[in-house]
Amino acid sequence: MLYLFKIIISLALIIAVSETTQRFGFWGALLASLPLVSILSMIWIYTDTHDVQKLSTFSIQVFWLVLPSLGLFLSLPWFLARYSFYTSLGLACVVTLVLFASMLGIMRLFDYNLLK
Repeated sequence: MLYLFKIIISLALIIAVSETTQRFGFWGALLASLPLVSILSMIWIYTDTHDVQKLSTFSIQVFWLVLPSLGLFLSLPWFLARYSFYTSLGLACVVTLVLFASMLGIMRLFDYNLLK
């Protein structure tokens, strides 16, 4: 039953962002930019495990992985001005994956393993 509740809440968030964006552009973007998925995930992790160390590790990992994910939002408009939507989205995802790999490599140089 808790799993179904998680699905319903998560789905409601996605629908809220989509519907708000269609009607009020900026407000949908603001809602999407809030770390609501991370907050919900933290609630689910804590509710399921009560493991604050796991929650702390998750929070630090999210912080470091948000940085390369910004590449998608920066590259997508550039690609959209040149290619179709799906091509642009695919290329922006490739940029993001390259940035993720780069972030992991940089972190390894400093002996910090994000994959723990």
